[in-house]
Amino acid sequence: MDLAVFERENSRSHLINSPVPEKCRKEDCCLGIDEAGRGPVLGPMVYGICYCPVSCKKDLEELKVADSKTLSEAERERLFEKLNTATDFIGWALHILSPNVISTSMQQRAKYNLNALSHDTAIGLIQYALDAGVQLTEVFVDTVGPAEKYQAKLKQKFPELEVTVARDQVVKDWKFLEDLGEIDANYGSGYPNDPKTKEWLAKHLDPVFGYPQFVRFSWSTAQSILESKAAPVLWADEDDDADGAAGKSTPSVKSFFVQKEVSQPRIHRFFQERQLEPLVDL
Repeated sequence: MDLAVFERENSRSHLINSPVPEKCRKEDCCLGIDEAGRGPVLGPMVYGICYCPVSCKKDLEELKVADSKTLSEAERERLFEKLNTATDFIGWALHILSPNVISTSMQQRAKYNLNALSHDTAIGLIQYALDAGVQLTEVFVDTVGPAEKYQAKLKQKFPELEVTVARDQVVKDWKFLEDLGEIDANYGSGYPNDPKTKEWLAKHLDPVFGYPQFVRFSWSTAQSILESKAAPVLWADEDDDADGAAGKSTPSVKSFFVQKEVSQPRIHRFFQERQLEPLVDL
């Protein structure tokens, strides 16, 4: 799996794919889709598809790809290489979403939340397979319905292995774009509750610039640390210092949205003594 392009430009998202087997363009195919890295505060989220002809399901079972959560990292890499050699009937594609893409999507003015991002990424991968000529007749998604139902239909969780191996490799070989000098790579699993991850976040906080793009700024874990430990940011329209030049001459933006009381017009004593009032309506 060549992740070199992503490693050079890891502030973006990338699609990486295998060649499409000729069989998959001629026969009815099944496709599985899965993700890895939805919950961590560190690193990318990876969505992946894997597909093969329906007639080759037994060949797929013979590869004996187990649930990746039960395997060590070395076992997952070995099995993926085994899976990747079956190019005559198996194809795959990965969409790697960098932490920066996730954060900017979730924090932009018109919020693009994680559910919408995940949905569109999954749909985009299925559309990629269709555009590549894969004759899809069955699509199975691990995140919809009980896992038992997914396994009963597809028999093997090959997309899960694929996305887990890809994310592990990206996280392990992450190239920091920022000039951070010697940086501690022992950041644990990346999940907010991992003690090593918490320690890494506390250690590598810059009080002015926050975190490198390896961190998802949109996660509440990162936001809480930034709010409590980073330098506060004061905007010009929030300056209440009476001694400042801006405070004397420039009104606050908020002042334009405050309803002001309308003062009553002054009435001359001549009219007051004679109890005369302005006539409004005839």
